[in-house]
Amino acid sequence: MTEPAAVAVRLEPATPDDVGEITALRTAVAQDLTGRHGAGHWSATVTERGVMRGITTSRVLVVRHASRIVATLRLATKKPWAIDIAYFTPCTRALYLTDMAVHPSTQHQGIGRRCMDEARRIGADWPADAIRLDAYDAPAGAGGFYARCGFQEVGRVTYRNTPLIYFEAVL
Repeated sequence: MTEPAAVAVRLEPATPDDVGEITALRTAVAQDLTGRHGAGHWSATVTERGVMRGITTSRVLVVRHASRIVATLRLATKKPWAIDIAYFTPCTRALYLTDMAVHPSTQHQGIGRRCMDEARRIGADWPADAIRLDAYDAPAGAGGFYARCGFQEVGRVTYRNTPLIYFEAVL
């Protein structure tokens, strides 16, 4: 059996034309996690309206392969509700990474790791001092992935009955 061809990872800005495909991608990831780990916060429904809001209020980025979107993430300067900045390294210009998703059919090919590398590059060019994020502290959470990508764990909290792990990369 031959190895799958490496997907070139270049994060590019999403457009309103991408909303349906991003919604489908994030829904596929939520369904995959639910199938593997049972229902949880990761099972939340993704709507086109929510994806469009992300595009208009922050920077939603996508990776395309063979003319379809295989990964997405969102970078924003506005702090998400579940982040407590007291746990993070003080900085002037933080970016918050949310809505990271790699299509289940293209996972385990290094796409997510290369997305994180690209996000760091984009953050440094923004300019930002750090990228902050949270992950579910559960088997369906991506904490191990973020740690393998070089993000440092800075705290564990429970926010509205949801256990989270905070991570950051100082740029």
